[in-house]
Amino acid sequence: MLPKTSQNTASEALASCRSAFVAVALFSALVNVLMLTGSIYMLQVYDRVLPSRSIPTLVALSLIMAALFILLGVFDWLRQRILSRIGVELDRKLGGPVLGAILGAQLRGLQGGSQLSRDLDSVRSFLSGMGPTTLFDLPWIPLYGGLCFVLHPLLGWTLVGGAAILIVLALLTELLSRRPSAEAARSGGERAAFIEAVRRNAEAVAALGMGNRVTRLFERINDRHVAANIGAADVTNGLGGISKTIRFMLQSAMLGVGAWLVMHDQASAGVMIAASVLSSRALAPIELAIGSWRPFIGARQGWGRLKQALVLANEQPRVAPDRPTQRLTLDHIFVAPPGVQTTTVKDVGFTLEAGQGLAVIGPSASGKSSLARALVGAWPVQRGSLRLDGATLDQWPEETRGAIIGYMPQDVQLFAGTIAENIARFDPAMTEDAVRDAARAAGAYDLIVGMPKGFDTPVGEAGGVLSGGQRQRIALARALYGDPFLVVLDEPNASLDADGDAALTGAIARVRARGGIVVVIAHRPSALASINQVLILADGQVQAFGPKEEVLRKSLAARPGSSGTAPSSSKVMVAADARG
Repeated sequence: MLPKTSQNTASEALASCRSAFVAVALFSALVNVLMLTGSIYMLQVYDRVLPSRSIPTLVALSLIMAALFILLGVFDWLRQRILSRIGVELDRKLGGPVLGAILGAQLRGLQGGSQLSRDLDSVRSFLSGMGPTTLFDLPWIPLYGGLCFVLHPLLGWTLVGGAAILIVLALLTELLSRRPSAEAARSGGERAAFIEAVRRNAEAVAALGMGNRVTRLFERINDRHVAANIGAADVTNGLGGISKTIRFMLQSAMLGVGAWLVMHDQASAGVMIAASVLSSRALAPIELAIGSWRPFIGARQGWGRLKQALVLANEQPRVAPDRPTQRLTLDHIFVAPPGVQTTTVKDVGFTLEAGQGLAVIGPSASGKSSLARALVGAWPVQRGSLRLDGATLDQWPEETRGAIIGYMPQDVQLFAGTIAENIARFDPAMTEDAVRDAARAAGAYDLIVGMPKGFDTPVGEAGGVLSGGQRQRIALARALYGDPFLVVLDEPNASLDADGDAALTGAIARVRARGGIVVVIAHRPSALASINQVLILADGQVQAFGPKEEVLRKSLAARPGSSGTAPSSSKVMVAADARG
């Protein structure tokens, strides 16, 4: 079945909560109607109970008042509970797509990918707080104002004047807090990214004596973040304090106007007290809105970033090509790091048939790892085409493409979990036989079963429990899991001993024997033992390509310093060692 097209995952997730928002609106209506209980109770006590001195009337009114306030509490609790569930539901539905958007932003070199997770947290926190209830209460302000007009027009106009002042303050809060709130979000992302970078490089920081320097760098970043937060807080807190003062003054003003009306026999004492309570209730949502404006701004900005990042997040409908079995073709491709214009791979083209193995060699910064990332689809091809059996990589859905390709990056990273889970790429449908076959194909079976818990051994965060060589052996098994057609290994023997080199050589040979294609990025000659093709790169361009013996013979014969595409002396040494 084809996947469903989604133009905006965020909007769809929010739309799925529409019935819950309707329920919140209904409970908010009931809450705001029941909020009239106090005013009506006071009006009846002052105008009916006190003049008549009727105890039964007072008891009856008090019982009705208590029952209505209990209902008010229940309805208010229900709407807050529903809003909390809405926040959790949005988090549940958007958590996966947000992670995918973060990964996509990282691969495309876009800034702010890590901010999306914090944006989702801010939206969930806002929905679970008092902010949404305030927004649902705002439309009911005219009800309280209208009742004040019913009691007396002068009371109504007094309330309208106070409300107008508070609305102006709310608009000022929006205008003045927008810029500092955006700056606080941006600086918060920078601070979080810096902390994460320090955490990942804690050992290097300690070993190189960089602790104090890193701390000073962090203090500068943190100072900007704190200053932005202070700016936003000053706006909301300052205007919030002014609005609270005005509300207190208005409540007293309503009492004063009511007293004036009572003295002129235009209203009763009950009307005076009820109008004061009504005004307090009418203006409370505006004051609360000003006080909660900062989280509202943060949630609104975060929601905007989420919507933009999650547009077309789902896979588009497509019929995927067959699993490739024949060849890999590169047609004059150009590759640049994500977000960078300078190309690191320039006009590279070659064809590999099933069963062939290619070693890509060359000096540092020659574009070898860039080529590897393009081969597995981690970096996009700017120009030219990269095809498996005539199909570009983006014609397969991500998980299907992952089963076709095996990749071992230069910087091996494992995920917290067991060895078996890491080998199986955390596939929920993994089988024991497939995991064992991958371990054997990588020559790591004996290594794994020799560990205390075998395949169930936890690797720790980032594989920290294992040595560098063990991580590379596990990563090689992960690359070979499921017998992928194209296997790309970037410096696969950087941390291997003699046994590991032998296992790597055997693994490459087995991939070729079953009809797969292997591409190895190599500096150490031992990685070339089971390879039949060699590509020499320099400055991102092909210097030589062809059968291993032929390319290495020509490289050895080339004179350093000659014109043309003759490799440097370092490449000649690599070629000589590999040939030997």
